[in-house]
Amino acid sequence: MISRMILRRLVVSLGILLVVSLLVFFATLLLPGDPAQAILGQQATEDRLAALREQMNLNDPWWQRYLAWLGGIFTGNLGISAATGGSVAALLSERISASLVLLAVAGVIAIPVGIIVGTYSALRRDRGFDRAATGVSLVLASLPEFVIGVVLIALLSTTVFKLLPSVTMAPPGEAVWNYPLQLVLPTLTLVLVVIPYIIRMMRATMLEVLDSGYVEMARLKGVPERQVITRHAIPHALGPVAQVVAIQLAWMAGGVVVIEFLFRYPGIGQALVDAVTNRDVQVVQAISIIIAAAYVVVNLLADVVGMVTNPKLRTESAA
Repeated sequence: MISRMILRRLVVSLGILLVVSLLVFFATLLLPGDPAQAILGQQATEDRLAALREQMNLNDPWWQRYLAWLGGIFTGNLGISAATGGSVAALLSERISASLVLLAVAGVIAIPVGIIVGTYSALRRDRGFDRAATGVSLVLASLPEFVIGVVLIALLSTTVFKLLPSVTMAPPGEAVWNYPLQLVLPTLTLVLVVIPYIIRMMRATMLEVLDSGYVEMARLKGVPERQVITRHAIPHALGPVAQVVAIQLAWMAGGVVVIEFLFRYPGIGQALVDAVTNRDVQVVQAISIIIAAAYVVVNLLADVVGMVTNPKLRTESAA
C-alpha cells in the first residue's frame, strides 16, 4: 500500500514539475523589452542584435523554444548564458554547490534542534522552559528573514561584537566552505528563520499525542515513560511535523535568495539577482526550475517520511 502511494505521489510530482516548467518559460517570455537589446545596450547595431537573437533562438516559435529548453533540462544542457557567453550549467555548478552547503548545514542544525526543543517543551508543558521556547519562537516567526540577518550583522559583526565577517569574501575560484567563519551568519539566519515553525509544530503535535488514548493505554499497562515517548508518542508526532519541515526546507530553497543577497554569498540566489539585472533569460529559467524542482522533491520526501512513520499505514501495509 505504501509503495502504491509513493508511486502516485511521484507521478503527481512529475506533473507539477511539468506545469511549473511551462509557467517559468512563459513568465520569462512575458518580461518586457527585448532581451537582446537589454544585453547589448541601446547602441547595438541591427546586425549584432540579429546575431544574438539567433544565438538565443528568439526567432523560433515559442513551442519549439520550450521543447528545446525542456529537452536540455533532461540532458543537462541548460543553454548558453547571454551575459557571459559560457554554459549555464558550468556557470551554476559552483553556485549550486555553495547553496547546497549552506542549506545542508542549516537543515542539519535546524531539524534535530527544532524537534528536540519542541518535544522537550511539550514534556515541560506550562513550565519555564516551555514558556520561554514558545515566546522566543513566536518572536522569531514574526520577523522577516532579512530583519533577522540585519540584527545578527549588527550584533555579531559591526557594532556590538565584531566576531564574524558580515559578507562573504572568498577569492574567485575558491570554495566558500574553505572559510567556515563566513558561513556562520548566513547559516544562523536560515536556522533562526525556520526553526520556530518546527518547534511550535512539534510541541503542538506532541501535546496532542501525549493526550491520546493509545499513550494513556501504554502508561496504564506499565510501559516505562521513556518507551512511551520514544515508541508511541514521537513516531506518531513525526508525520505531521515532517510536512512542516518540508515546507521550511522548501522555503529555504527559495528564501535563500534573500539571504545570499544580504550576505553577498556566492550561491544561486546571488546568481539569480545578477541574471535578472542582466536580463540573462537562460540563467533565470535554469535557476527558477532548479528551485521549483527542489521544492517539489522536498515535499515528496516529506510525504514519504509521513507515510513511513505513520504506524497505521505500516500496519495496513504489513497486513
